[in-house]
Amino acid sequence: MAGTLYICATPIGNLEDITSRVLRVLSEVDLIACEDTRTSAHLLSRFDIHTKTTSYHKFNEHTKAQELVDMMLNGANVALISDAGTPAISDPGETLVRLCGQYHVPVTSLPGANACITALTLSGKSTRRFAFEGFLPSDKKEMKEILAELKDERRTIVLYEAPHRLIRTLEALSGVLGEGREITLCRELTKRFETVTATTIGEAIEDAREKEPRGEYVLVIAGKSADEIEAEKAASFESLTITEHVAMYENKGMNRKEAMKAVAAERGISKRDVYQALLKEEEPSHH
Repeated sequence: MAGTLYICATPIGNLEDITSRVLRVLSEVDLIACEDTRTSAHLLSRFDIHTKTTSYHKFNEHTKAQELVDMMLNGANVALISDAGTPAISDPGETLVRLCGQYHVPVTSLPGANACITALTLSGKSTRRFAFEGFLPSDKKEMKEILAELKDERRTIVLYEAPHRLIRTLEALSGVLGEGREITLCRELTKRFETVTATTIGEAIEDAREKEPRGEYVLVIAGKSADEIEAEKAASFESLTITEHVAMYENKGMNRKEAMKAVAAERGISKRDVYQALLKEEEPSHH
């Protein structure tokens, strides 16, 4: 019978945030796959856990995932932990989970600390809907593509960032979302010097330039507001005459009546106003 893969969440800072269930599983499994065995050694020795460890990270994920799956097919139970937080989120754990699925190896997840959710709850931003982006790609072209997608994102956006890249990322965000967009910077979550700063992107850039950023950051950014969307819509057709606006919809396949209705709704005027304007603009001028 195949063994099981246990995805175990570990603390993101404060060691008290490990669950008793995770501690029990880590001491009972045959092997613990760690992102960095040296980092995990501190945690394991702190809780007096002597289970054998092996490294599993983004540089060996494909070959190592196959090795681990083979061991589980032979009955071994394996726990997966990352350096901090929940494995398989912004982390090579997903490769292993996918492979387990292909080989029908049972997988279970032991919930616990997670920086994204912790930051969201502290941010004061809307938490009903959110878009988690993890770390933005370091490749400039890829980063540009993702930022372009986020330009009209209405949900709250959550990003992770390292201190040495913070200013660069904030500047890139400012260029796309505007410096007035609200942002909450969460730093050193659950640790002794945890700080949560609600500000704007522009002010966050100034602060980061004044004092050198330290510690890992989670950025929680307000989504685009309905007001902003309305204002942009208004601006986009302000340059059009009513006739051009109606023609734009007719070119998209609407009939005249539907087009007039759409224009009236967008401009916040009555259909009668649209009709009058069309008559006026379409009158042949008498020279």
